[in-house]
Amino acid sequence: MRQRYTSDVLVIGTGGAGLRAAIELHDQGLKVLLVGKRPKADAHTVLAAGGINAALATVDPEDTWAIHAADTLQEGRMLGDPRMVELLCQQAPQAIAELEAWGMPFARTSTGLIDQRYFGAHRYRRTCFVGDYTGLEIINALMREVERRQIPILERAYISDLLHTGNRVNGAYGFWLADQRQFVIESNAVILATGGHIHIYQRSSSRRRENTGDGMALGLHVGAHLADMELVQFHPSGMIFPHELAGTLVTEAVRGEGGQLYNRHGERFMQRYDAERMELSTRDRVALANYTEIMAGRGSEHGGVWLDISHMPASLIRERLPRMVEQFQAVGVDITREAMQIAPTAHYSMGGLKVDPFSHATNVAGLYAAGEVTAGVHGANRLGGNSLAEILVFGRIAGQHAAEYVRQHSEQPVQAAQIQQAAERLAWASQQAGDFQRSLIDQLQQLVWHGAGVVRNEQTLEASLDQLHTLRSQSQQRSVGPADLAASLDLQSMLLTAEATILAALMRPESRGAHQRSDFPATDPLWQRTIVIKPYRDQTEQLRLELTTELIPTASEDVQAAFNQQEYSVAGRLVE
Repeated sequence: MRQRYTSDVLVIGTGGAGLRAAIELHDQGLKVLLVGKRPKADAHTVLAAGGINAALATVDPEDTWAIHAADTLQEGRMLGDPRMVELLCQQAPQAIAELEAWGMPFARTSTGLIDQRYFGAHRYRRTCFVGDYTGLEIINALMREVERRQIPILERAYISDLLHTGNRVNGAYGFWLADQRQFVIESNAVILATGGHIHIYQRSSSRRRENTGDGMALGLHVGAHLADMELVQFHPSGMIFPHELAGTLVTEAVRGEGGQLYNRHGERFMQRYDAERMELSTRDRVALANYTEIMAGRGSEHGGVWLDISHMPASLIRERLPRMVEQFQAVGVDITREAMQIAPTAHYSMGGLKVDPFSHATNVAGLYAAGEVTAGVHGANRLGGNSLAEILVFGRIAGQHAAEYVRQHSEQPVQAAQIQQAAERLAWASQQAGDFQRSLIDQLQQLVWHGAGVVRNEQTLEASLDQLHTLRSQSQQRSVGPADLAASLDLQSMLLTAEATILAALMRPESRGAHQRSDFPATDPLWQRTIVIKPYRDQTEQLRLELTTELIPTASEDVQAAFNQQEYSVAGRLVE
């Protein structure tokens, strides 16, 4: 017998966005159910290290929400949706106040105010932090509130399908990872808060089986649209050795606290790429600079560059970067005395589900989304520290509007045919050999990394697309051996989101932010557009993707005025 659950709203994902949405739904008086693949309090948010942005002006009084918004749009190469960006920057201080009220132990100035540090490309210090484990403390604070409200969580549970009638979702189908027992959840609305799709890359900052694009794929299968999938952020600094840790994130806080980049000749090479901002330039520029130095033969023996903070006082490093000290000590490197070897790593999905900027509703009735699974805020380059603000601001907004939807719409019962179709999909997955499916995942990650990585062009993208189609055909073949339901379903999600990423990258004939094409090195003003991906079923009922473009709206007068305010400068202000 399948287990059955009911809720007013189902929240899929137990990271910061999902937890904040659940808190809002509960406080609105609704029955909410949380579901997560990982153990509770261990979602991907815990890896967010450096801090969370809000224009509090506690350290730099000149800062305002409008300047924060202008920085976000400008460094996103004007591909962010100004309406979403303005909401984020206006409401980020409220999110900080909520965390403070819920016991978040923010670092403080000597006068007791919340301290704020520099992150790359911010005009002012607006990144609030707790050492270099800010994401972990946010999850701890949110989990305390979830537990205080006694909101139920199904942990170690995998959602394989959204259930829907027509253009309206009414539940979900899934299984327990421990024993593959299946369950049905009936719900009047669903919020997807499942993270991104960067696991399609061979080198990424994601842990195993995280960020496999399953939320985006769930949405596509019921008709939701995607946007900006070609815009994948490559963080400048991922570990490169030992091999098993390749891609593990080295927080931007290292550069924010004064870390310096060097090549094999001892040159502080950011002088060539952004002489004003140096290591505090935007992530896309620093990542491209690191990549360029490595590809030009000026890298380290392990194929990276050096990031050095050992010139700073050891006591400050241990105070501000305790997690990095521990992370490198585990591989025999003392960052208070020696440099780290780092290289770019796939880090963040700036594209994702296309949502209404004010409600975070998708184009599918009853389906909402928040956090990295969505598109709209970050444009072609995400400012460090904005993602933690995003999950809180838009997690709350998605919860608020999902509650309004439920109050206005009667329940739509789940039909037996829906359940049967979802069960048949799991029956197919249970017949696939896990070893074979995992080997296809490895091949997919390699082809995407080499074909649609830091720098791409038409030739590499087309070749990757051809290889992807071959892998998809292979994934459908019957294979013999012990099954791995999660691996089989992860692979299908990764194939779908990788295809969307490559198709969108082929469609954008320019370089802009994180999207760098060697055959189109210039930014084209005519391509200040969002690429929208719409799913449809062909005559054989196979899911296909159709791409269109939309113009970017205009920013408000307040934000337009902020573009022209004080120029960015860190000279003399970084170390005080």
